[in-house]
Amino acid sequence: MANNIWDEFDKSFDTEALAHDVEEVAANGGTYKEVPHDTYEVKIEKLELIKSKSKGDPMVTCWMKILEGEYKGSRIFMNQVITKDFQIHIVNEFLRSLVAEMDEPIDIRFKTYSQYGNLLMDVAEAIDDNFEYAVRYYDKNGYNAFEVEEVYILE
Repeated sequence: MANNIWDEFDKSFDTEALAHDVEEVAANGGTYKEVPHDTYEVKIEKLELIKSKSKGDPMVTCWMKILEGEYKGSRIFMNQVITKDFQIHIVNEFLRSLVAEMDEPIDIRFKTYSQYGNLLMDVAEAIDDNFEYAVRYYDKNGYNAFEVEEVYILE
């Protein structure tokens, strides 16, 4: 078969990064540890607008890789549906904290979903390999919440 489902998967996923992550898991013992609420030094690995799995609603996903300590190499995930004003506000505040230390911070505003998706890509590109963060990961009314406590500028 010239065009099979495996080719579609190869096009849909970053297989190079996935293969690297599999090697990393194997090197670290291969066991998954639930990451408890705490403050962690992280690198933002992924920041994008996607469809939620449950209803297909617009959702911002942010993958944060822990860089130090017992949970080094583990990830924490912020997944925020953005169909209501307060949900977009939560994400806007988080994004503003990610770009706060830039010489020329990105203007964080929601206008349309397509504009917001492009904004997320701009933020991800601007912070990649330029910043790391101390992120407080905590419970807020039964939901995971995230707060940038410190920004580390990489030289």
